Amino acid sequence: MIDSLQARARTVGESHGQALDGMDEETSARHALSALASAELVGFAVPERFGGAPTGELCPDDVVSVRALSCLRDELAYHHGMLDLMLVMQGLGSCAVVLGGSDELRADVLPGVARGDDIAALALTEPEAGSSLGDVTTRAERKENSWVLNGRKTFISNCGLARFYTVLARTAGEPGDTKGLSMFFVPADAWGIDTERFEVLAPHPIGDVILVDCEIPAAFLLGEEGQGLELALGTLGRFRTSVAAAANGFARRALDESRRHLMQRKQFGRPLAKNQALRFEVAEMDTRLRAAQLLVDEAATAVDAGETATAEVARAKLFATETAGWICDRAVQHFGGLGVKRGVVVERLYRDVRALRIYEGTSEIQKLILAREVLEGQA
Repeated sequence: MIDSLQARARTVGESHGQALDGMDEETSARHALSALASAELVGFAVPERFGGAPTGELCPDDVVSVRALSCLRDELAYHHGMLDLMLVMQGLGSCAVVLGGSDELRADVLPGVARGDDIAALALTEPEAGSSLGDVTTRAERKENSWVLNGRKTFISNCGLARFYTVLARTAGEPGDTKGLSMFFVPADAWGIDTERFEVLAPHPIGDVILVDCEIPAAFLLGEEGQGLELALGTLGRFRTSVAAAANGFARRALDESRRHLMQRKQFGRPLAKNQALRFEVAEMDTRLRAAQLLVDEAATAVDAGETATAEVARAKLFATETAGWICDRAVQHFGGLGVKRGVVVERLYRDVRALRIYEGTSEIQKLILAREVLEGQA
């Protein structure tokens, strides 16, 4: 099944990847999602039981297969970052609904997400709450039959495009109290919600979500009150390995681009590939990439098997994203001045890959997790 998924993703990438570069970010995002939906790949971001694609023996049908998702992200990222983004955001944005939504909400929301009809978004980060979700200050106050939310979320992917946001908000306690957090389903057309887009290093529909007396039905609380951090971490735990897989896709493309360039480009009367220093570097790029791929395979298999896999996931995320950053950097160096020219693939990869060391747990957070597991656990 994995080979079939890889082939389907490759077809989408080869058909649409290059065209995405000529579009503005919103058009590019919508085109990418449409292409994924036409190839029936979006469904792999949603469990089969809730309208997603069947994953066979890869994992139970009530969760997303990390192996399937990682395979797709690796191949899609190889061709274009927007294809990768639009696939994974359907899962990240809807996972809390899968984990904590009512049967009615799941039936209403998830099939549309799986078809690519409805765009999903996850709203965790705030101006003063990034790695430390316990510092969230967005508040949700209970009225008789509703919740009223006030606060500001930032760095929210699919900002302004999403049909709904899954929002982490404080229902009790003060910043620092992780037990007072809850998760909510907030429709994009709810009264009191607004968005402000901004630009980041790579083209990306991203920005702030502002909630001012935003009132939603009481039934849009996901899970139990006070269960918000659990739902947020459950979402990240399921999808974090796939970030490492996307990193591998970017790195693999960078290595391929570098290899072709070194074989073709001549300096001092011979191909750059004859330069021993560059040959050593290519050998190290290849070896580090292979190690990263093995770590992703290990983590994805463990998560699909129902294991906690905390250390395996942290290792994969840490090593693959750091490795991809290094490989893309070396590819730019191999291209020389061409490497920083807009429109050259390695220049785009250099911008695309940088955020992976930050989102869904920074490299520093992965080190803290892994150190804890090694020193105090059974890693």
